[in-house]
Amino acid sequence: MPAARRKIQVFYLVSALFLVLDLFFIVAKGWLWLNLFPMVFAFVLLAFFRPDYLLLLVAFFTPLSLPLKELFPGFSFDMSLPTEPIIVGVLLLFVLKLAQKRDLPGSFLKHPVSLALAVYLIWMFLTSLTGTMVVVSLKYWLSKIWFIVAFYLLGQELLRDKNNFYRFVLLYCSGFLPVIAYAWWRQSAYGFFDSHAANFVMNPFFKDHTSYGAMLVFFIPVLYVMTRMSDLKRSWRVVAGLQLVFFLVALILSYTRAAWLSFFVALGVLPLLWFKVKFRSILIGGAFALIVFFVFQDAFVERLATNKQQSSSKLAGHVESISNISTDASNVERLNRWSSAIAMFKEKPVFGWGPGTYMFQYAPFQRTDLRTIISTNSGDGGNAHSEYLGAMAESGLPGMLTVVLLVLLVLNTGFRVYGNSLDKERRLMVIGVLIALISYFVHGFLNNFLDTDKAAVPVWFFVAVLVVLDLKQHHAKNRIEEEK
Repeated sequence: MPAARRKIQVFYLVSALFLVLDLFFIVAKGWLWLNLFPMVFAFVLLAFFRPDYLLLLVAFFTPLSLPLKELFPGFSFDMSLPTEPIIVGVLLLFVLKLAQKRDLPGSFLKHPVSLALAVYLIWMFLTSLTGTMVVVSLKYWLSKIWFIVAFYLLGQELLRDKNNFYRFVLLYCSGFLPVIAYAWWRQSAYGFFDSHAANFVMNPFFKDHTSYGAMLVFFIPVLYVMTRMSDLKRSWRVVAGLQLVFFLVALILSYTRAAWLSFFVALGVLPLLWFKVKFRSILIGGAFALIVFFVFQDAFVERLATNKQQSSSKLAGHVESISNISTDASNVERLNRWSSAIAMFKEKPVFGWGPGTYMFQYAPFQRTDLRTIISTNSGDGGNAHSEYLGAMAESGLPGMLTVVLLVLLVLNTGFRVYGNSLDKERRLMVIGVLIALISYFVHGFLNNFLDTDKAAVPVWFFVAVLVVLDLKQHHAKNRIEEEK
């Protein structure tokens, strides 16, 4: 007891000294930025003593993070504040601990998803060295590293307490609610059903409505299944239900067609899960559908070209405009980006132009007939609007194949875990996580956001959830066999 009292006394003494310094030195000198040091010190303490709390805190701040250039326009580089500096610190701490203890679980590192991630990162590193803008590519590769280390490798440690999964979801969504409120407040000035205003009202927290809509869709399945879990704390279920209502309304008001499409495609997978269809059968069916599409692609394109419906404030018209590839500027610009990515791939098919370089290199590859009023040559218009074609342009065909392999192994793991689960709560968790990831992977055909903290943090953490559940099932099965 005396030791505990002494610690409390030291705490109050240090706090009093800081307040004195703050009043008579920091404020007097006008050095108000020094007030950030207690927060930085608190983050350092959390990193050393409670890294799980720190990761959960990052989850809360991720939707609220702001680009550095938004706060300080003169900076030549960009990162999300406060999340990315914290994650970089987590990465450094991870390296130090790894050098000292080397205590990462071998089964987790040897899982097919972990091995596929390693191949993905190794190939990206090689193409960074052979790319056209080595410094840009290495920065891009490092950002991938710190997201994956923090929320995939360390995410599996966070999941030692299963309740941390629910805490992660509720904290991320709690951080999202002020962004939704801010977007609605701005949108109210234009009219809630103004589709043009819906494109930008969430800025600067989200660059535009596409990433905003993608993350709304991502969490809707998980929030729903949390409301159905009888074993979960009642207060958590109530909070999840309230957040679900806000997210559904926000999704409608976002006017994000790609998000709506990914949502309904992901929901279409539910019957396959309920009937426990083998992932191998789904893969064969998907391959057959792709073959049919390529055989009859001219007929499909001709049919789509007859649709002249523009983006509209009317929901029905906005949905119908999804397939307008003739006059809708957003859709045609997406074709422009895809066409440029394919042209870039043809010029550098093996190693690509280098990770993160698409936006700086694609301008000369634009086709005149696909340019729109939103086309640009200045390298500030974003990426390839596809996780898969972007990887193909930047890291060659092998780069795209590493992404496809990773996606297929994640989905295969999710289907296997669901098929082998006997516990109702675990099945519900897997459904929520798997549908969320499928929605993002489908959205990845139309946009790519894994280079941002908004998407990378939840996506890699959810991948870790499936791998951890898969390993738990495998260990449980081995124990049963040993007991026999």
